[in-house]
Amino acid sequence: MILINPLTQKPFPPHPMSDAGRTVAEANLATARANFANQQSLENRIWLGRRLAYLYQFDEMFEVYAQGIQAFPDSHELYRHRGHRYISTRQFGKAIADFEKAAELAQDRPVEIEPDGVPNVKNQPTSNSHFNIWYHLGLARYLVGDFAGASATYEACMSYSDNPDSICATVDWHYMSLRRLGKTEAATALLAHISPDMQLIESHSYHRRLLMYKGQTEPEELLSTDKDRPQDRLLNLATQGYGVATWYLYNGNHEQAISIYNQVIETGFWSAFGYIAAEAEMINHKANQ
Repeated sequence: MILINPLTQKPFPPHPMSDAGRTVAEANLATARANFANQQSLENRIWLGRRLAYLYQFDEMFEVYAQGIQAFPDSHELYRHRGHRYISTRQFGKAIADFEKAAELAQDRPVEIEPDGVPNVKNQPTSNSHFNIWYHLGLARYLVGDFAGASATYEACMSYSDNPDSICATVDWHYMSLRRLGKTEAATALLAHISPDMQLIESHSYHRRLLMYKGQTEPEELLSTDKDRPQDRLLNLATQGYGVATWYLYNGNHEQAISIYNQVIETGFWSAFGYIAAEAEMINHKANQ
């Protein structure tokens, strides 16, 4: 079925997925369906929902998670994963509600490594259950313009940012939240967590943005993806481009910011957080014209 973006009231464009990537995703979904048919456990339900989401089959995914919440009402994992896909489908208010519920349910639960659905180059997960709740809650609040709420959320998220990759991701969105609040000094202080020699597995785009905020990389360097692997270029441009555009925005160059937001949207990589944020910025810009 055609998926409609509730922000633009237009269909989402086809997602740029390679043939090889789609083949792997479809095989993984078939396995998840078979596992779920054999046993409708919490873990199998979570993975079925995740595999559906990777192929943008959101209607079925939301039904799988809604039924799961009825069967496992105390599962913070189900709320966390459903909230993530509410962000993907631009239902930010529902995302906030789900992540707030997940945080409530998880507060007395142990922190556990969360396995990746699409493994990174080292097949080494870089996030945990609590990090993912607070990180995505902060993002959802940021996307609705609640920068104070996002800042407080990312401050809490730092307690669960236990490796260079998660530290970079958290500091980046926290920095941008503080800059949008006009708290430049507090934002700059966050950059003490960041150094050029951090050993990263997957948060390279966030790291580059942070080095730009520190004045150690030029903005134009982040807009060039010629040295990236072809399969990474669109995602990296969407991610890095949003950071560059927003840096121009709170430094007073609105025209340049709008130009780069449009470049991000032209990537068509509509599931990327940078794309979603750029889209929200452009909608707010047009509404205020």
